[in-house]
Formats: sequence, C-alpha cells, structure tokens
Amino acid sequence: MRQWRITRNVSLGIKSLLLHKLRSFLTMLGMVCGVGSVISMLSVGEGASQEAMEQIRKLGSNNIILQSVKMAADENAGQAPMLTPFGLLYEDDERIRQTMPSVRRTVPAKHIPAEGRLGERAMELRVVGTTPEWFDLVSRKMLAGRLMSWRDYNGRAGVCVLTESGARKLLAGKKTIGQAVRIGSNSYEVIGIIQSEQGGGAIATPDRDTDAYIPLNVARERHGDRIERGSRSTMGPGNQIPRDLVELHQIIVEVNSAEDVEDTAAAIKTMLERFHKKADYRIDVPLALLRQAEATKRTFNIVLGSIAGIGLLVGGIGIMNIMLATVTERTREIGIRRAIGAKRRQIVGQFLIETVVLSSVGGLLGALLGPALAWGVETSFGMATVVTPWSIILSLGISVGVGIIFGIYPAIRAANLDPIEALRHE
Repeated sequence: MRQWRITRNVSLGIKSLLLHKLRSFLTMLGMVCGVGSVISMLSVGEGASQEAMEQIRKLGSNNIILQSVKMAADENAGQAPMLTPFGLLYEDDERIRQTMPSVRRTVPAKHIPAEGRLGERAMELRVVGTTPEWFDLVSRKMLAGRLMSWRDYNGRAGVCVLTESGARKLLAGKKTIGQAVRIGSNSYEVIGIIQSEQGGGAIATPDRDTDAYIPLNVARERHGDRIERGSRSTMGPGNQIPRDLVELHQIIVEVNSAEDVEDTAAAIKTMLERFHKKADYRIDVPLALLRQAEATKRTFNIVLGSIAGIGLLVGGIGIMNIMLATVTERTREIGIRRAIGAKRRQIVGQFLIETVVLSSVGGLLGALLGPALAWGVETSFGMATVVTPWSIILSLGISVGVGIIFGIYPAIRAANLDPIEALRHE
C-alpha cells in the first residue's frame, strides 16, 4: 500500500511537471550545467594529478636521485676559471654502496654532449655513460635489439643503445641494429633502441629523447671527465675553451624498502655534506614528491569541486524559485486536497517529489554532459582527463540532495496554507 502511494505521487509529480514542459526544462537546465561542470572539472583535476603522479612513480618509489649541480658563481663565464670542478664523485658512489646497509644498489651516470653522425646525417646527442643496471631502475620499453649487458661492460665494448628519437633521425631508411654510428671521434655499434619519456614537474625523468647509452668505463676512457661548455667564441686567455670537470652527473640509489627511503636520503645528505665543501649536488626523493602530489591532488579536487558546486547551488535556487511560483499557482488545488482530507505530510511529499524529479532528471542529463565536456577539453586542448565513477555518483547524490534541500521550504509553505483561504484563492 505504501509503495503504491509513493508510485502514485511520483506519477502525479511527473504529470504536474509535464503541464509546463518549457518551464520544467529551463529549471532542470541549471542542474544539468551544474552536474556537468562538476564532473568535467573533477575529471580535469584527476587527469592532471594522475599524470603528474605517474611521472613520479616511473622514477621509482624506492629510488633516490642524486644530481650534480653547478653553483651560481660557476655559471658566470666571465669570472669562472677555464676548468671548473664540481658535482658528484666516483668516491661518493663507492661510499654510498659500502656504508649504507639499506641501499640495494647504485647506478652512476656521466653525461657528455657530443655530435652523432652517420654518413651525411648528424645531430646533437647526450651520451650517457652508465652501467647495465640503469635499464632496471629507469625502465623503458624496448623497441628493437637488446640492452647493454655486463658482458659489454666488462669487455669495454664500443656499443650504444639509442633512444627512439635519435634512432629515427640518424638511422632513417637504414638498417637499425648493427649500424656503426660515429659519436664524437669514436665509433659505436648500435645494439638496441628504447623508448624515452620526457617528464616535467619537480623532478625531470633521468632520460632524454636524444640519449645514447654506452658503458661507463668506455665513457671514462674515450671522453674523460672534462666536458666542454663553450665554443671558440668563448675562449679565454691562452685560447682555452671553458670546461667543466665532472666525474658523475647522476647517481640513482635504490633502497631496499620504501620505509627506508627518507631516512637513507637524510643519511646520504649528511655524508655528502661531510665530503663536499659546497652544495654542488641535489637530492631528489620521488617518494616524498609522490606524497606531496597526492595531498595536492586532494586539495585541487576540493577547490575545483567547490567552484563547480556553485553551479549546483544556482540550479537549486532556480528550483526553489519555480516551486514557490508553483505553490502560488496551485493554491486552490492545495485547498481542495486539504478540504477532502489530505494531510500536511502528503502535501509536503507531493511537492518534494516534484523537486526531486526535477533535480534527479537534471542530474542524469548532467552526468551525460560531464564526460562529453571532459572529452571536448581533452580533444581541444590536449589535457589529460579522467572521469571517475565516484565523481558521477557524488554529483548525482548532490543533485538529489539539492532538490530535497531547496524543495523543503516550498513544500512546507504549501502544506501550511489554510484550506479555507486556499479555496477562496483566485
């Protein structure tokens, strides 16, 4: 019996709304735009935050990245000496491996700018001298050939692994694997092609799209530790080109467990401060940035959701306005219903059902509009968007709640009308 009454009231509510189709549609439009904007803005925030966190995760939550950093005074070419030593040392890598029990392994890397040439083709490359373990900690998709092995490293083989961008520019139209590429004044056999990824934000990814990976011991033998940072136009006294003396540009430290990462980073910082007179290094902890990014994501979603929620508030005010007008229009109808025995709670229920139907239908249409808006943003502006189920459920729930909250006052006002006065109303 109770279920039949609810069904009948819903039916009566829908019929009442259909008597004024245009007015009902315009009233729902506020809810449609509100729900659609909430879903689309949350999807933009979710997409941006997930993209940032994915870039940080790719660096490894168990990793610590040490970078050599040139001091501001050293950047001044007019004052800097012709040979500027700075940055991480081979001894630093050795000390970390031998003295830190929480460290599983370290991967040192040396960066050398050089020209890559194959026949008439030439391009600027960043030669990365490292160990085979680099590809374990900086995992990238293998496109062709194989990775550097310990056999190559121990045999001091003149081999290199190119990134996809460098391979396309140098080896276009030629056989990829086994080709001999000249880098600087030395020749290297291409044994593999990998995909590179460019990262942004607080920590850049360790790789670039113009990398050529060679064994670290080969890089030390053939290129040394002195790296030119100028050209003939910047020569100093004695026709010398300014150079940097850098042993290692990067050390990636893998820790046994995520729980030990921050303590290990603090211990490494203490050790480096002891052996470096100046802070010519930087310590990046992806795990700490990941936690910070997750906290920022929550704040970002709350801000975007609040801004979009204003649209729902406006839609709710529109519903209240229309329902108050409806109460005035239907005063005589309310008086007749009260006169034949309708109770106040039944009048309240009738008008609440009408407002909930308005807000619910508007919410459903908005739930269809929201993903469409997110797709439009992604297509038009190239921004990553992620529509999550919880954002749709939350928006629908809020739309129904708005209908109830903003429908209570008009419903109570209708129920409190004096039956006699209502029957006299024209």
